[in-house]
Amino acid sequence: MTPHDHELIAPAGDRTSLLAALQAGADAIYFGAEGYNMRAASKSFGTDDFPDIAALCGRHGAKAYLALNTLICDRELDTVDDMVKAASEKGLDAVICWDQAVVDACRRNGMPFHLSTQASVSNYAAVRHYASLGANMIVLARELTLEQVEAITASIREDGLDLRIECFVHGAMCMAVSGRCFLSQDLFGRSANRGACMQPCRRRYRIVDPDDGKELTLDADTVMSPKDLCTLPFIDKLLAAGISGFKIEGRNRSPEYVGTTTACYRKALDFCLEHAEDANFREKYDAFAEKLEKKLETVYNRGFSSGFYFGRPIDAWTRQYGSLATERKTYIGTVTKYYPKAGIAQIRIHARRGLQLHDKLSIQGPTTGIVTISASSFRANDKPVSSAGRGDVVTIPSAKVRENDKVYVLEPVI
Repeated sequence: MTPHDHELIAPAGDRTSLLAALQAGADAIYFGAEGYNMRAASKSFGTDDFPDIAALCGRHGAKAYLALNTLICDRELDTVDDMVKAASEKGLDAVICWDQAVVDACRRNGMPFHLSTQASVSNYAAVRHYASLGANMIVLARELTLEQVEAITASIREDGLDLRIECFVHGAMCMAVSGRCFLSQDLFGRSANRGACMQPCRRRYRIVDPDDGKELTLDADTVMSPKDLCTLPFIDKLLAAGISGFKIEGRNRSPEYVGTTTACYRKALDFCLEHAEDANFREKYDAFAEKLEKKLETVYNRGFSSGFYFGRPIDAWTRQYGSLATERKTYIGTVTKYYPKAGIAQIRIHARRGLQLHDKLSIQGPTTGIVTISASSFRANDKPVSSAGRGDVVTIPSAKVRENDKVYVLEPVI
């Protein structure tokens, strides 16, 4: 297997995350369109953004995939067709979908399409059917084991189908089959199948006995909230199973999550491809993956599990509400100017927390992406200092950043 046989596919909920993914080595990015993607809470993009996205991905040698993977209503058919046509005309590489109306729109407009995991493709008969409709790639149901995935890819090779298989390798897992859940709709009137899930499954619950009113609070586990999928320890087995697309979940998550997870999986895949024939590969890779997993733990996560790849997960529920990340991000200010010849950023401190010597900074913006630096030395109000507070103007050595970029401190969670 060569690097050209696979794609690392990263999420982009906004332009900063898109740049973070590309800077971290993504082979492709996927993003949502306003109103028609499974992450309605992400900022998403409009058709006017398509040329810029296609050009930006092209400059990084990456592909751009548009996610139109919600259920579609009759009143939306014309708008969806216009969006697919715009994607085709403005240089995007494929549409990710599963509603037959979107599939038909792609076929009419000559737009390549990838089948979303929402279709729950779990067997080779379904694979053949969607291949006959023209699917270029199919994201298999998340509930399949590695053995089942490998059987499907073997059948594709045997029949000579012009089709690639994609699987999720990292990110949030849903308690419902392929994410087709009705809990949010029932409780809040916001449909997960329309991208508006309120995630009631992630919360703690109180059980009340209807006979005597006794109550129990389910506090040790969030009983409907699975841990996040993390395939880093066995990514080599996914490569060996014939998977072509390695997808990271997370269009609602932060730019640093996107950048960190993409960088870790980029390194893992490249290591496997470079050292696959080494006699002591397993030992070397396990040590390498352990370091990468520690890095993954610094950004948003609910704990990690292997998903369904080795069978039904047992005791793979989160132990608390929210993130278990080992680092937290605190906003402290914005970039007011950058001096390119000197390589100096000027930052105005807005937050009470301020800036301390040796702080780890993450500077983020829609044109910058993410720049991470250490505050090993800086000046406040044109004087060398070891700390700066609200209202101070700080100058600090930095790679290129831009006016109005936001500045955060990354610090360990104690």
